[in-house]
Amino acid sequence: MKPDPETKPVIVIGGGWAGIAAAVELARYDIPVILLESAKQLGGRARSVNVDELHVDNGQHMLLGAYESTLDLLRKIGVNESDVLQRKPLSLQWHRSGKKPVSLNTPNLPAPFHLAWALLTLKGLSLRDRLSALRFARQLEKNNFTLDDDCSVADFLAQHHQSPALIHALWEPLCIGALNTHLHEASAQVFLRTLGDSFSHARSDSDLLLTRVNLGSVFPKPATDYIETHKGSVRLGQRTNALCIENGRITGITIDNTHIATNEVILATPHTTTLRLLRPHDLLQETCQQMARLQDRPICTIYLQFDKTVRLGRWLHGSLGTISQWIFDRGLYGQHGLMAVVVSGDGDHQHWDNQTLCAQVAAEIAAQYPQWPAPQSQQVIREKRATFASIVNVNQHRPNAKTAVQGLWLAGDYTNTYLPATLEGAVRSGRYSAQQIITSHRRQRHQQQEKI
Repeated sequence: MKPDPETKPVIVIGGGWAGIAAAVELARYDIPVILLESAKQLGGRARSVNVDELHVDNGQHMLLGAYESTLDLLRKIGVNESDVLQRKPLSLQWHRSGKKPVSLNTPNLPAPFHLAWALLTLKGLSLRDRLSALRFARQLEKNNFTLDDDCSVADFLAQHHQSPALIHALWEPLCIGALNTHLHEASAQVFLRTLGDSFSHARSDSDLLLTRVNLGSVFPKPATDYIETHKGSVRLGQRTNALCIENGRITGITIDNTHIATNEVILATPHTTTLRLLRPHDLLQETCQQMARLQDRPICTIYLQFDKTVRLGRWLHGSLGTISQWIFDRGLYGQHGLMAVVVSGDGDHQHWDNQTLCAQVAAEIAAQYPQWPAPQSQQVIREKRATFASIVNVNQHRPNAKTAVQGLWLAGDYTNTYLPATLEGAVRSGRYSAQQIITSHRRQRHQQQEKI
């Protein structure tokens, strides 16, 4: 589809994964696009950073085999999955102080039989709990992993007679890992959707995909190259001050008192920034009231550098009953001896200084791995607004992509994708908004041809 020479470029505001996905999708269909990012690099909350002498990610991100839209878009911009991602069948292990570890391993069986076998052979739990988990999973499958009336994950698990031991050892770490929201407030609807996407379709959907390279090289960098070789433009350090709306339609944006005219905008900024830009406009007040109910949840990543001979023994290890929830061995990236410790969700640790937090995490790791020497250095990266909170009834507060203003679309993991705050949710939202614009352009072109 060739662009109309009189068509103004579509402006995508926000260079996180949602904005990048939207710009790539538009560029694929030869629609002129300008991608604006206020920071000096693309990636948003999933970006690479330099901390002193460390080149790491701003958080230890992980993809799943179920991320169909993300993987499809990588293929379309020429990224070979095996070059940037390492695919492994789902295998999780959680350390428990004074008890045997809990292990969940999926076999090479078609879905959902791989989940059934994994639950039946779950190590570290009683046969009664394993059978209970299996019955629960079969009931979820029967209901197509859907729930009419939302409630907390804690209440939902209690309704299905999951024991405290089973909840603590399996469902709780899966919930906080997927939703970044604690059981007592997490949305059962969103949690079930996540489980369904991962376990009810293809066996490979539950695969874990670890990045072989830093996040910037996985998507932002090749996407930038793709956009700019398809007549698009990526502009960094460009902060949008205002949206220009006249007679119910978008007419442009303002950057540092400079007006840029356009008929179409995809606003792919974090929901707090989106609110700031929408609030001055009467037509968007209903959307603002809806979005104002969204909350944020933090993620802390503590990078501990041990002697380069130190190995975790596996690329990922969980921990129960500790501040430390997951430990990733960065040796996978050639950073031998570097461990990334993830602390998801809110809690007392938010109020600790970095020295206190690192001391607590180091003590917990020393208890689990007494043979390891003390860490040589430590760094903390705090994302206070890492994700939106997937609380009960959160989907009611998530806006749709289409707004009341003609030509203005929203994108971001917080929009109503029904997924939690994931890279896949962000990519899907960006592609969806772009596809609506692509469809509109096709319709307009068809109408012009009919007139001729």
